[in-house]
Amino acid sequence: MLIAMPVDPDRAPEAPPLPPALLQVWPFIALGALGWLIAAAAAFVVPELEGWRPVALAGLGVGLLGTSIFVWQLAAARRGARGAQAGLETYLHHDQTTQEERW
Repeated sequence: MLIAMPVDPDRAPEAPPLPPALLQVWPFIALGALGWLIAAAAAFVVPELEGWRPVALAGLGVGLLGTSIFVWQLAAARRGARGAQAGLETYLHHDQTTQEERW
C-alpha cells in the first residue's frame, strides 16, 4: 500500500545532512596522497611495476593540483571573496559546534 505524501511545488526537497565524518576533508586528502605516494614508491622500487611510473607521478601531480585549488578556494571563502566557492568554510570547523549551528 502506497501512502501519498503532500508535495509543496514551491519548495525543493532537501537532502539529509551528511554524517560529520564525511565533512572532514583533510583525512580524505591525506589518504589519497598516501595512496599515490605508496604507488609511486612501488613503481620506482619494484622493477616489474616500471610501467606504473607515469601514472603514479600523474596521480601525485593531479592530487597536488587539486589540493592547491581547494586550499586557494578555502582561503578565498574565509576572507569573504565574491568569487569563492560557497560552503567550504563550514566543512573545516574543528570546534565543537553542531552542524545546525554552522548552517
